[in-house]
Amino acid sequence: MTQTTAAPMTADHGAAPIVTRLRETFASGRTRPLPWRLAQLDGLARMFTEREEEILDAVHADLGKPTYEAWLGEIGASQTEIKHARKHLSSWMKPQRVGLPGFLRPGRGELIAEPLGVVLVIAPWNYPVYLSVTPLVAALAAGNCVVVKPSEVASASSALLARLLPEYLDADAVAVVEGGVAETTDLLSQRWDHILYTGGPTVGRIVAEAAAKHLTPVTLELGGKSPTIVHRDANLKQAARRVAFAKFGNAGQTCIATDHVFVHRDVEDRFARLVTAEIKARYGSDPHKSADYARIINEGHTERLRSMLNAGGYDRVQSGGEVRVDERYVAPTVLRGVRLDSQIMSEEIFGPILPLVAYDDISEPIAAINAGEKPLALYVFSRSDAVVKQVLGETSSGGACVNEVMMHVFVSDLPFGGVGESGYGAYHGRTGFDTFSHHKSVVRRPGWLPELPAARAPYRPWKLSMMRKFL
Repeated sequence: MTQTTAAPMTADHGAAPIVTRLRETFASGRTRPLPWRLAQLDGLARMFTEREEEILDAVHADLGKPTYEAWLGEIGASQTEIKHARKHLSSWMKPQRVGLPGFLRPGRGELIAEPLGVVLVIAPWNYPVYLSVTPLVAALAAGNCVVVKPSEVASASSALLARLLPEYLDADAVAVVEGGVAETTDLLSQRWDHILYTGGPTVGRIVAEAAAKHLTPVTLELGGKSPTIVHRDANLKQAARRVAFAKFGNAGQTCIATDHVFVHRDVEDRFARLVTAEIKARYGSDPHKSADYARIINEGHTERLRSMLNAGGYDRVQSGGEVRVDERYVAPTVLRGVRLDSQIMSEEIFGPILPLVAYDDISEPIAAINAGEKPLALYVFSRSDAVVKQVLGETSSGGACVNEVMMHVFVSDLPFGGVGESGYGAYHGRTGFDTFSHHKSVVRRPGWLPELPAARAPYRPWKLSMMRKFL
């Protein structure tokens, strides 16, 4: 495979030449065959194997992620998607047979998956490698050319992807564009065949508006305030451990992390103590000194979290509360007596601050969830099938887990996506392949078959009578 390395995008050249080059590659047909697609997936797999240490170092430089979290969330999760796509790709590419009505027999109906063309992936900073590579896997498996725009906020990871992806992939079909608002704006001014954006609703609306000018389909993964419900019959130790894993891993900077917990008043005290004990068990008596606790991405976001804490709207700090802006450190924090009208309950926290909201009846958290925007994820801990059924049946969320948190994202056969304010469209596994494909409807009939007399003009009454019997 002959590869050429494109010049980086600059103010003088812009995005247009890159898109033109990729469109020429796509028009040549080289991205369509199965061997090419498998070669790209194999290249990504080799990249994670051969450059593991560089990836871990870059993610640590950006977010202070401990090796375990970085490997699991960036490398392991990416490899899972690559392996799944490689295993199933040949079957995904096969035309799907569709039955035909009687009046079209003999004949055959089928759906043919064809690549869309040239697509854009705009990735966020919180999982800078995984959320760049996972949509890339889906787009390449579907046979597209791709531009990846990593987040400039995670600068070390962005620079690494810009260096490695052209080395391991067909550089005539895949390009990485670094930069900030100016570069992203230039990219969005181009015509794409699909755009997948992961980030917040504000920029999501900008992406959708830009895409609408070219009638470009969009997948938006936007996050939101993903709640957890801990009912009084829950396994509280299990709930505390899993909430702590979701909320304090990556310092809470995960789009599907527990944002806040509705906990039944009967078990609120015990649950709060268990979460506090879990923080100490994981990070010691001083998490600031723990090598297993990540940092906030930058000082600006650290200051934002401090402002949330300073705004009040809660009775007391159960644990944590320390903020060191210059060190990008926010301690694992648990808040008690949090009021629904507080600032911390009005916007996505995206940090290691856990508000606890007590309730007396399961209808209360359900009503509170339905009063807000639909979340990307919802978690419920209960031993009661009736309670779980009520929560899942009376709320809407992009995904959900029962007595678990976040694990649905690791199941390639489960579509991952939001609903309402948390986004639209989905990917992962077969759903990702379908997202970046056009499913063309085809009807095949024998060339020797004569035309049905009843279908020809002039249309006599007997012809309509005959057609009524067929349809």
